[in-house]
Amino acid sequence: MCSWRSVAGAVLLAGPWVAAGAGAVGPAVTAAGFPGIGRGVTAAELKAWDIDVRPDFKGLPAGSGSVAQGQVVWESKCAACHGVFGESGEVFNPLVGGTTADDVTTGHVKRLNDRAYPGRTTLMKVSTISTLWDYIRRAMPWTAPKSLSVDEVYAATAYLLNLGGVLPDDFVLSDRTMAQAQARLPNRNGMTTAHDLWPGAEFGGSGKPDVQGSPCMTNCAPERRVASLLPDFARNAHGNLAEQNRLVGAQHGVDTAGPAGAASAPAAAPAVAPDAAVLTLLQANNCTACHATQGRLVGPGFDEVRRRYASRPDAAAYLRAKIRSGGSGTWGGVTMPPQTLSDADAGTITAWLVGGGAK
Repeated sequence: MCSWRSVAGAVLLAGPWVAAGAGAVGPAVTAAGFPGIGRGVTAAELKAWDIDVRPDFKGLPAGSGSVAQGQVVWESKCAACHGVFGESGEVFNPLVGGTTADDVTTGHVKRLNDRAYPGRTTLMKVSTISTLWDYIRRAMPWTAPKSLSVDEVYAATAYLLNLGGVLPDDFVLSDRTMAQAQARLPNRNGMTTAHDLWPGAEFGGSGKPDVQGSPCMTNCAPERRVASLLPDFARNAHGNLAEQNRLVGAQHGVDTAGPAGAASAPAAAPAVAPDAAVLTLLQANNCTACHATQGRLVGPGFDEVRRRYASRPDAAAYLRAKIRSGGSGTWGGVTMPPQTLSDADAGTITAWLVGGGAK
C-alpha cells in the first residue's frame, strides 16, 4: 500500500480549466513540462489518502468496538456473504476454522503444513491484524466499500477474531488494545522479514532489501502453466457472470447465459426498480450484496423472486418470514442467514416484492 507520509512537495495536477483558479485553493506550482498547471496538495487532501495502517499500528485511527457490538455489525452487513459464524457459503472462502488454542499460544498454525487438511481460512494465514483491519476498512461491505465507520471496523474485526477463538467475549478492540490482540493471532509468527522487503530495523530487517531474490533463485522447479476452463454444464450454475460485476473496479465477467462462443444472450425484460424508500432499506440491510433487481448475483434477483411467488396468495407473509428466518435449498445450496431487520422494514420490502413491479 502506498503511504503518503513520505510524499514531499506533492503536486495535485489538474486540467487547464482548473489551473486558472488554483490560487484560490493553494499556491500555484509548476509541474514538469506544464508551467502554471497544478497546485500544492493540502493537508486535508493528504489525510484523505493517508489511511494505510502499518504492521506496527502506525496510522491506526482512534476508536473502539466490542465483540458484542461486532456481532450486530456482522449479522447486518457481513453474514450475508461470510456466514453467521464466518464459515461462508459456496461462493466465498471461509474466514474462520483450522486454528487451535495451541496455535494462539505459539503463533504458528500447524495445519498450514498438514496435507490432510487442505482448507486455508483467513485466520490460518493472516499474520498481522493491521492487514485484516485495513482490508475491512477499505473494501467491505462488498456493495458499499469504505462505508463502515472506524468503530464498526474495530467491532467487526473483534467479532471475527472472537469467532476464531482469538479474543474473549468481553474484549474491546481499539487502537490501544490492538497490540494485545496481535499477540494472540494464531499465525503471527508465520511471516518472515528476512527478505527485507521492508527495510529498517523497526521490522527486524537489516535495512538492505534483497532485490535479487537470492533465497528463492536456486533449485527452481520447472515452470508450470496454469489455465482455467469453465465446462458447459457449469457455465450458468450461479447465474450469468456478466451480470454480477461489482459496482467498483474494472472486473468484467464472461457472458455465461449460453454455451461458449455463442452470441450474448438477449437482455431480460427490464424490471421495475425499487423506489427510494425500499432501495434505502435494501442497501441499509445489505440485501444488495447478494441480490440484484434483475438477474442473479449470489442469490436470485428480486424480479425472479417476484415471478416465482406471483400466484401465491400468502406471498407477502411467506417472504416476510423467510427474510427473518433465512435458510437454503429453495434457490440452491447458498445459505441466506437470518436477517435482523424489523417486522415493519421486512413488510415494506415484501410489499414491494409482491406488488412493486411487473409480474
